[in-house]
Amino acid sequence: MAPNDAATTVPSEPESVGGRMSSEDMVATRPLLSSPSPSPSSASAAPVQESIEELDRRYAPYARRDAYGPMGLGPVGAVEAFRLAVAAVVLVPLRVVAGMLVLVVYYLVCCVCTLRVEEEREGGEGDGYARLEGWRREGVVRCGRALARAMLFVFGFYWIPEYDCRFPDAEDGHADQSKEMERPGAIVSNHVSYVDILYHMSASFPSFVAKRSVARLPLVGLISKCLGCIFVQRESKTSDFKGVSGAVTERIQRAHQQKNAPMMLLFPEGTTTNGDYLLPFKTGAFIAKAPVQPVILRYPYKRFNPAWESMSGARHVFLLLCQFVNYLEVIHLPVYYPSEQEKNDAKLYANNVRKLMAVEGNLILSDLGLAEKRVYHAALNGNSLPRVLHQKDD
Repeated sequence: MAPNDAATTVPSEPESVGGRMSSEDMVATRPLLSSPSPSPSSASAAPVQESIEELDRRYAPYARRDAYGPMGLGPVGAVEAFRLAVAAVVLVPLRVVAGMLVLVVYYLVCCVCTLRVEEEREGGEGDGYARLEGWRREGVVRCGRALARAMLFVFGFYWIPEYDCRFPDAEDGHADQSKEMERPGAIVSNHVSYVDILYHMSASFPSFVAKRSVARLPLVGLISKCLGCIFVQRESKTSDFKGVSGAVTERIQRAHQQKNAPMMLLFPEGTTTNGDYLLPFKTGAFIAKAPVQPVILRYPYKRFNPAWESMSGARHVFLLLCQFVNYLEVIHLPVYYPSEQEKNDAKLYANNVRKLMAVEGNLILSDLGLAEKRVYHAALNGNSLPRVLHQKDD
């Protein structure tokens, strides 16, 4: 896909989403995109601002509209600067120490629960402890859920309202019987931030797909193995390599058929958004033909949007820890049981689940993908368009 294609096929952004996109938020306050040959004296701030506004409209799912501006580098007022200074001195150190304590405690729990247990290998690509049983599995799950919720508390998510959405035409008896007979094999969720994973750990403790390098990280590596993550390394050429799709499908089918097997957590969008949009779904979660559990995450905010968009991880964590209170709302939709037609067409299955989540979560459907996101980030950073535009975004 060429850069011009991405620029001409994207619809303009609606004026407001859930009351969070005001006209003030639409205005960028510092020049982020410069023309290749600026004019000497006639250059003014107006054309640059218009260019930034156009970028935000074109790549609306990735645009930050909070008090900190694009990339979290926008100018802030005196009051906000004072809040950040106080939080940086008092709140951030306390939260960092508390977060590390929670992480170390859970690491020790995982060490105890995996003593004398051999790691499982899947297709030559993943290793972990997805099949822990008895007291080992019980300890990992119960402590993991409790400590994940504790970590959310450390991050300022003190209250998390959860809503169970039940469709009016669903019969209680039939629904309960279906849930008992057909357990969902995967949780599908919109993707906004790394905080998403902490919430899902605290709620259902699922497995998910992670880079192979995560397994070698201190503390986090063992924890991810106890989660039963599928570790992938795209350049692997081993003879028993089944690919990410094959490993995920096998794990979803196992979770669907075995009550004690951990469900898979998948973000079908393949990347994060600013929380107001829903990108096209990839079909990996739906190839297994098993029922899925749709979950919608919303992050209402006043000053800082927890969405991890257009800024470095370190800056995002810092600003997140500087907020005295952060907000998260969760909508649990009923388990989605695919029809025969959907089972035979994974793309149809994915699109139907996506449309349902958009309606129930008041999310805007967008046709943009990861390639357009990279273009937007490159423009914000003043870099040339990435070569990935010419690669398949899948």
